[in-house]
Amino acid sequence: MPYWVTMRRICWLALSAAACLALTGCSSPDEAKKSEPPKAALPEKPPDVFQAAFDTSKGPVVVEIHRGWAPVGVDHFYSLAKTGYFDGNRFFRVTRAYAQFGINGNPQTTSLWSTAYLPDDPVKQSNVKGTLTYAHLGANNRTTQLFFNRKDNKDLDKSGFAPIGKVTSGMEVLESLYDSYGDMPPRGQGPDPSKIELQGNSYLESHFPRLDSIKKLTIQ
Repeated sequence: MPYWVTMRRICWLALSAAACLALTGCSSPDEAKKSEPPKAALPEKPPDVFQAAFDTSKGPVVVEIHRGWAPVGVDHFYSLAKTGYFDGNRFFRVTRAYAQFGINGNPQTTSLWSTAYLPDDPVKQSNVKGTLTYAHLGANNRTTQLFFNRKDNKDLDKSGFAPIGKVTSGMEVLESLYDSYGDMPPRGQGPDPSKIELQGNSYLESHFPRLDSIKKLTIQ
C-alpha cells in the first residue's frame, strides 16, 4: 500500500485505514521567492475555471483548475501560485502512482505558509490519473503540499482527498519525471521531508541532484 508524508515539521498523511503515502515538496533558496503569507481577510478570488501552466525541467504541463471542485483548496492554490511559492519546487517524491511537490526551497518562506491550515472540501471528483490533489494528514489541515495522480487512485476518494484540477496536456511529462531515488523514509531511501523543510533545496541539490523541478508556475 502506498505511504506518504506531508508536513508542517514532519506530518504523516492518512490515506485510508490501511494506507499512507509520504508527501511534501520543495524549492531552492536561491530560486525561491520570499512569498508573503496568505492574507485570509482579503483573499483574491480566482476565476471559476483557469489554467495552471507548469514549466518543469522535463517540459510543460497544463492543468485545468475548477473552483467548483474544491473552492477552499483552489483559492489557496491560486494565492500560492500568484506569489511564486511553487517556483523552484522539486518533485521530491515520484513513484509509479504519485508525483509530489509543495514545500518551498527557502525554509523561511515555507514557515510563513505552513500553519495556514485549510478546512476540508468535500470530494466531488475522483482521484483518477492526471488529477491534482492536496496532501493532508487528516481533517482540516491541508497546507501547501500537492500531488499529481500518475495512475487511477480512486481509493483516495473515501479518505477525503479532493482533486482541484486535471492535466489537459503534458501527462507524458509527468510520466517522465525522475523516479529512481525511491520512496520517502522509512519506506525508502529518498529525500527526508524534515530535512527539506529545515535546509531547503540546498539539501536536495547536495544529496538528490537529479530530482526534476517546477521552474515556474503561471496562472493563465
